[in-house]
Amino acid sequence: MKKENHSLILKCSSNNLSHCNLTEQLIALDYQRVPIVVERNEFSVKGSVIDIFPANHSHPIRIEYDFDQIISIRSFNIHSQRSISKLKETEIVKAGSIPNFMSRVSESENSDLFLVSDIKPGDFVVHINHGIGIFLGLKRLKVKEIEGEYLKVQYAGQDQLFIPLNQIKLIHRYSGSNTPSVTSLGKSNWEKQKKKAKKATEDIAQDLLELYRYRKQKAGFAFSEDTLWEIDITESFPFKETPDQLKAIQEINKDMEEHKPMDRLLCGDVGYGKTEVALRAAFKAVINNKQVAILVPTTLLAQQHYNTFKERFAPFGHKIEVLSRLKTAAEIKTSIQNIQTGSSDLIIGTHRLLQKDVIFHKLGLLIIDEEQRFGVKHKEKLKQLKKTVDVLTMSATPIPRTLYLSLAGARDISIINTPPKDRLPIKTILAEYQTGLLKQAIENELKRQGQVFFLHNEIQSIISEANKIKTIVPSAKIAIAHGQMSSQQLEKTMVDFLEKKYNVLVCTTIIESGLDITNANTIIINDANKFGLAQLHQLRGRVGRSTRTAYAYLFYRSETLLSTVAHERLQALKEYTTLGSGYQIALRDLEIRGAGNILGTQQSGQIASIGFTLFCKLLQESVQEARGEVITPDKNFELPENAYIPDYYIPDERQRFAVYQRLLNSTKDTINEIREEIRDRFGKIPMPLQYMIDSIIESFQQDN
Repeated sequence: MKKENHSLILKCSSNNLSHCNLTEQLIALDYQRVPIVVERNEFSVKGSVIDIFPANHSHPIRIEYDFDQIISIRSFNIHSQRSISKLKETEIVKAGSIPNFMSRVSESENSDLFLVSDIKPGDFVVHINHGIGIFLGLKRLKVKEIEGEYLKVQYAGQDQLFIPLNQIKLIHRYSGSNTPSVTSLGKSNWEKQKKKAKKATEDIAQDLLELYRYRKQKAGFAFSEDTLWEIDITESFPFKETPDQLKAIQEINKDMEEHKPMDRLLCGDVGYGKTEVALRAAFKAVINNKQVAILVPTTLLAQQHYNTFKERFAPFGHKIEVLSRLKTAAEIKTSIQNIQTGSSDLIIGTHRLLQKDVIFHKLGLLIIDEEQRFGVKHKEKLKQLKKTVDVLTMSATPIPRTLYLSLAGARDISIINTPPKDRLPIKTILAEYQTGLLKQAIENELKRQGQVFFLHNEIQSIISEANKIKTIVPSAKIAIAHGQMSSQQLEKTMVDFLEKKYNVLVCTTIIESGLDITNANTIIINDANKFGLAQLHQLRGRVGRSTRTAYAYLFYRSETLLSTVAHERLQALKEYTTLGSGYQIALRDLEIRGAGNILGTQQSGQIASIGFTLFCKLLQESVQEARGEVITPDKNFELPENAYIPDYYIPDERQRFAVYQRLLNSTKDTINEIREEIRDRFGKIPMPLQYMIDSIIESFQQDN
């Protein structure tokens, strides 16, 4: 029923507004039709179900029809797309009639359900048996009166394969650093590439397990269980630990209390609290009268860690030193003597810590921040240090789940995947460089007494850029920071900015690693199209470290014709504004770099040749083989005739493909849950899809 021409009243068990008429009325009320509803003022049509996000609702609603009668109205969760509660009736006001104060709803719970397939037409895909091709979409075919849906993939020489649905788990999106070569069907090249990659994974597995066994057999220092002192350091933490932080702390404590040396990798996205986890481990070591060395890649990060640790350790009387190029020769000499005599408890430093004159008196714990950023010679020294002491290695490069699973059992890994409580997503604006927008962005931050990073990565023009900003925003107190400044000058500038003597820092990528300035909550990246996605994500992580909304402006010049790759990269960063987005971005741009950091950069070529996912699968098999475990082959379902999802039921191809993926990768424990989710999201299940679900359930029953 229409009310005053700008709203609708919908009632359960009503047939006064047909399915078709509701669609027309929503368009008349300026609602936009989309494949999946994620924002206010949108609606989607899926079989007998219409999803709507009314402008006047805090949750979207789902209207289910039986022919032309409304049989159910229910609200649903924007992330999981699952129903929350039933409604007897609802009002839908005209789109935009209520200010959209929060266009994309952010809810505390996150879903691990795939709403849309990660594969779309035009993507490179890998078939385990046939190699790398180009996915052309789903194709409905009738073969001998049997109708079904197939995956259409193009290979070299315009050859095409129609892959049946029950092979869907053999195919995945290609992830790699460059555009791959498409495989020629019927030739041996693909098998040769796979064999070469398999050999590389076997070598990695052997190396990892040998080191693992060596360290397990080696006697190490067993630190004591937690004492009252540890309770004090825990209570001095001004925030509530996230579940992942607590889990990582427990895992590290357990490792340190054993009689063998710890070797644990701690991974977490930018700003997710790895430093606090490392601080707890360091405290455990020093109260057991052992020295701690913390190795970091930059002087600025060393100084920041020094300030953090010094403040937190102050009540306990432990001596903390920083060893870097900011120190005078006399200061360094004194520090080295203190390290050797044991009067220093905790030493933070850059690669200066690895020089021959640094001899530890009673080193018990080595913490390494971003090990991949150290050179070959430094890594050789690290190898020697690692043999007898507990080691905690930290990395901000996210580990995708596939790599984590493949390394399980060969490395001890802790992952921090949950953001700090009350942390808000960073609002990301992709825009052409405009003086007005630049002025607005800076002034808005300064009005709330915040600070701004303006990133301009060309040293020769950085001063003129700073002068331009001063002209545009005369009230700004501007400082400049770049890598060609003297270490003392750079340090003073950064400390002054930290102490709020300046409110705009015009800088290069020198701010990329680890800086934690909670009052800086706007970053403007000039010529953002010149950066890689991983680096942009890292730079964006310099802001948003408080409970205040942060902004990242990605500017490109109007005269710059963006390449397709650059545009997609910037668009991806804009889309991935939710917390933890590093893990989504990892699956698009960081996988090979991340794997190179953890497995060794020499493996990047092997990963690129067959794709990241297949490399991880082979690595997982190699680890299992090296451990003498039996490899269980993936379950393959035999599907009955005419088993598929009709177009009218799930019109959007990427959603349809995602449902196929979930069904055909299901387990005995998940199949019923998936069926219920499909019924909830799309309405009554049609017969062709019911055939598919029944055959999968029957297959699991036969296994019992």
